[in-house]
Amino acid sequence: MTVTTNRLAEGELTPVRNISMREILKTLPADYFQKDRHKAWGQALLSIVAATLGYVAIAASPWFLLPVAWIFTGTALTGWFVIGHDCGHRSFAKRRWVNDWVGHIFFLPLIYPFHSWRLLHDHHHLHTNEQGEDNAWFPWEAAYYLHMPALVQWGYRLMRGSLWWLASIVHWSMLHFNPANVAPRDRNKVKLSAAVVILFAAVVFPTLIITTGFWGFVKFWLMPWLVYHFWMSTFTLVHHTDPEIPFRPTETWSAAEAQLSGTVHCDYPRWVEILCHDINVHIPHHLSTGIPSYNLRSAHRHIKGQWGPYLREEVFSWALMKRIVRNCHLYHPEKAYQRFNDLERPL
Repeated sequence: MTVTTNRLAEGELTPVRNISMREILKTLPADYFQKDRHKAWGQALLSIVAATLGYVAIAASPWFLLPVAWIFTGTALTGWFVIGHDCGHRSFAKRRWVNDWVGHIFFLPLIYPFHSWRLLHDHHHLHTNEQGEDNAWFPWEAAYYLHMPALVQWGYRLMRGSLWWLASIVHWSMLHFNPANVAPRDRNKVKLSAAVVILFAAVVFPTLIITTGFWGFVKFWLMPWLVYHFWMSTFTLVHHTDPEIPFRPTETWSAAEAQLSGTVHCDYPRWVEILCHDINVHIPHHLSTGIPSYNLRSAHRHIKGQWGPYLREEVFSWALMKRIVRNCHLYHPEKAYQRFNDLERPL
């Protein structure tokens, strides 16, 4: 029997006891799983228009307005990721080849290998918050952390602390270009996707530097890309991390608990949610990856009506981020997390 002890500000969550994913999914109407090509391509067009406006703003802005243009453009590019994200889950289009082509195209400016991300991300959904299996923002165990060289420990502390917003870059660079991270039957797909983005970078980056100089490369690509990774890191961290959300070992792990109470819905400024296609509405997406992003908000309202006492909801703020990065450092089997400062080091 699996029990959660998660809390919300207004009270305790109801513990998840003996509830199966089948029971939860049976309460979701079939309409939420229906693909609508007009909505899907409308979202894609919104992202293209928003990014285009962002790059025009970067080109036209005086230096003191560039940060605003970078923030807007990087957030718009996060929407490109969400389009590719739907393609990876096959919830964008009915035809697999359309999903693959659109996914590759929308991942290009992010230099993200589509198939590699898709396969590794599927593993995250199958093992959400399962210690030793989940591959997204899992906390290191204390013994593993202490066994690492001092430099690696220092890097992990930064990624779990003040530099959390760069952590997705580490994840991207270390996992998504290595075919060995997926099953042998899928490695040629990973090689193809990696080759596509490497070729794109080999053509676009030198062209950008030749025509606009190194500052042009920084201004038009690097800074928006860093903003994209800020959102990528923040969304991913907030979705599954809280001092009272446990990662559980396989023998006590429950899919229903992990997907219903271990996945956080977080409200962001509305302009962010629009540009990012409601990726923050994350609980229905974890209950079923077959729900397209344009149906997530209505699905969440339905789930809240059916399962409200089990859900965790937050509002994005720096106070929320401080609570996470100051407390959620290392795995603890009883308390979910322990802080670096509370770690007992061997003599």
